[in-house]
Amino acid sequence: MNMRTMQIWGFLLSVTGWIFVSCSMAMEAWKVAPIGGVGGSNIISVGWHWSSLWRECFTDSASTTRCYDFPVLWAVEGYLQIVRALLMAGMGVGVLAIILSLVGMECTYIGGNDNEKNRSVRAAGICHVSGGLLASAGYAVYAERIYAEYYNPTIAGLQYELGVPLFLGWSGCAVQITGGAFFIASVSRLSSQTYIHAPTLSVPVVEANALRSSRTNISIISEHSSNSKTSAVSALSSKSEITAVSKAPSKKSRVSRSERPSRPRRSDKPRDSVRSEVSESVSFSRSSRTSRPHINNKASSTSRGTTRQFVKSSYL
Repeated sequence: MNMRTMQIWGFLLSVTGWIFVSCSMAMEAWKVAPIGGVGGSNIISVGWHWSSLWRECFTDSASTTRCYDFPVLWAVEGYLQIVRALLMAGMGVGVLAIILSLVGMECTYIGGNDNEKNRSVRAAGICHVSGGLLASAGYAVYAERIYAEYYNPTIAGLQYELGVPLFLGWSGCAVQITGGAFFIASVSRLSSQTYIHAPTLSVPVVEANALRSSRTNISIISEHSSNSKTSAVSALSSKSEITAVSKAPSKKSRVSRSERPSRPRRSDKPRDSVRSEVSESVSFSRSSRTSRPHINNKASSTSRGTTRQFVKSSYL
């Protein structure tokens, strides 16, 4: 059973018990003493003496009631004053407990934050238990006085019995105490979870759904941002690799070009001088080609003459 269900049950039980106590305080016939009856074949008049916290009455067989109201508070016996005081105190504490429970219950949207609401619920449970105990003590005092008079042989007179309001009041006290126990159990269960286990927050269903949706949205946004970051980083890395590869041969070509010997600059001579030089070089190359066989023939002839002289001299 979750905290909200326990608090709702506690509220219903405690309010029901408080209503029972209030009704019993206003009811008649707290003690009843019947007189008369049937004796043989003769019918004897029958009547009932009964009393409450506020007056004492007699009702005959014709349903005629004659009452005597107690004039003032201090004009009654001492035990009646004690019973009145205990019941009024229990009802007052019960009213305070109802207000605190309305303020501190989880299903209400008043009372501040969760800690303040939990304190209010705990105080309401304690007040309900205290009010039920006070009211039950008042009923116990009244019942003890009735039993003492009933079993006292020295008292010659009417012997009263317990009336219906006493039993209704005791049942109401039990229900009110049970409701207060539900309130205390709900808060103590939450505190045990916070101190023993991981801290938990008691929030309504609407707020819990909002928190869950916000967490899912945050997780989705974080995933999208991480994916975008990774894609951006991968794109940047691929671009950097491509640029590095493309720049490497260009640098080498630049270096090789820089290492090549620089070409001589063209002189500022006129075009006619350049043409004349070119023609001279061409004619020179042609003449060198024609003179090469004559030179070879001369060299061969000279070598032959020398060999012939050497052969003649060797014979001599």
